[in-house]
Formats: sequence, C-alpha cells, structure tokens
Amino acid sequence: MASSSGTSSGSGSGSGSGSMLQNSGSEEDLRALMDQRKRKRMISNRESARRSRMRKQKHLDDLMAQAAHLRKENHQIITNVNITTQHFLTIESENSVLRAQVDELTHRLESLNEIIAFLSTTTANNNNTTSYGGALDTTSISSSFITEPPMIDNFMNPLNLSYLNQPIMASADMFQY
Repeated sequence: MASSSGTSSGSGSGSGSGSMLQNSGSEEDLRALMDQRKRKRMISNRESARRSRMRKQKHLDDLMAQAAHLRKENHQIITNVNITTQHFLTIESENSVLRAQVDELTHRLESLNEIIAFLSTTTANNNNTTSYGGALDTTSISSSFITEPPMIDNFMNPLNLSYLNQPIMASADMFQY
C-alpha cells in the first residue's frame, strides 16, 4: 500500500508539482511582464513630466521676454510723449509771444496811421484856409512863410516819436503756466 500509495502519491504529487511549477512560472512571467510594463510606464511618465516642465519653462521664458519687450516699448512711448509735450509747450509759448507781438505791432500801426491822418488833415487845412477861414490867396502869403516849414508840435512829429520805435520786450518765459 505504501508503495502503491507512494507511487500513486508520487505520481500524483509529481504531476501536481509539475503544474504548480508551471503555474508559478507563468505567474512569475506575468509578474515580471507587469513589472516591466510598470517600469516602462514610470519612465514614460517621467519623460512626459520632464517635457511638460520644459514646455512650461519655455512658455514662462517667452512671457518674461515679451513682458520685458513691452516694458521697453512702453518706456519709449512715454519718453516720446514727454518730448512731444515739451515741444508743444515750447511752440505754444512762442506762439503766445508772436500773438503779443502782432497785437503790439497792430496797435503801433493804428497809432501811426492816426498820426499820418492827423498830419494830413492839419497840412491840408493849413494849405486851404487863411486865418479868417477863407480860401487860400497865394499872393498875400509872405515869402518867409513859404520858405520855412510850418511849425508842428514836436510831440506829434513822426520823427520824434521815439517811444513808438522801442523794441517789443516779450519772452516765452512770460507765458508759462
């Protein structure tokens, strides 16, 4: 019995142990295959994460460069606006000076025209009338009156109007706000 049970046990054990070995071999192969896949997946995930970090870093670097470029451009625009504003203020003050000069010269011209008109009417009146208001008789006027120029008040003499020949004193500094 022992031998038959031993043989049957041995044969039963031998065939059972062979399938066990076969099962554990296929389980080990499966486990090794799964571990290999897991390692490949981990390596692939690490590479993917590294590429993602590199893309993010590149994007961040691009944004930083763009921000620096925009800051520089903004500074240039502000500088140009300040320069243009300064030019505008300078030209505006020069324009104000020129307007003041035009007003002064217009006033002088009007004054000179009034003086010329006054002198013209005074001279015309002296040439056309005598002391009693009648028509001018050239035979009754003495020769000294004809040779001497008529006496005109020095205040009204255009050659003595030095106050009208003064330069206009205006500068751009007068009109700063």
